[in-house]
Amino acid sequence: MHRGNGAAMMVPRLFLAWLLVAPAIASAQDPAANVDVREVAAITGRIDRVDPFARTMILQTADGMLHSVVVRRGLKVFDTLRAGDTVTIRTSESVTVVPKPRAKTTVVEDQTAAANKSAAGAGADVIQRLKAIVIVEQVDPLAQTIAYKGADNRSVTRMVGNRRLLDGLKPGDIVEIVYSRERTIETAHQP
Repeated sequence: MHRGNGAAMMVPRLFLAWLLVAPAIASAQDPAANVDVREVAAITGRIDRVDPFARTMILQTADGMLHSVVVRRGLKVFDTLRAGDTVTIRTSESVTVVPKPRAKTTVVEDQTAAANKSAAGAGADVIQRLKAIVIVEQVDPLAQTIAYKGADNRSVTRMVGNRRLLDGLKPGDIVEIVYSRERTIETAHQP
């Protein structure tokens, strides 16, 4: 992000909120929801080129490396970007685990398209959103793993990055798991 030197260099900023719609909704609806959000990548650079037809931009970082970024249609901030702008692109992942005691298990459902429709005005670019209701088979807090089955009766074991997601879980619990990977673009425009 651009930083000015005092009041003379005030820079109007378009800061797109880093909204993670599913975790915010889940935790607001159910206080028992466990949510883990973490930034997995951030890159800051000057835009070298913008291709509005291919919805791509080429960023040059401070070390001279060039990075090509593809932006989905509907993310309005892309239409305001110009060569020479400095942008920061952040990618985050979130996992939400919500108890669903009487729910039926499901297969994994791809909710990416629907999530992008609801996030369009918020400036979030949902790269992937997956949801499933599963039954917990085993929880190992020391190894930070969980084993579960969905409606397809396939047993899956996963490492959990944040041990807090396992809090209170035990074999036989039915939970909804939502995984989301999102990207935001922050830019500073000179007056």
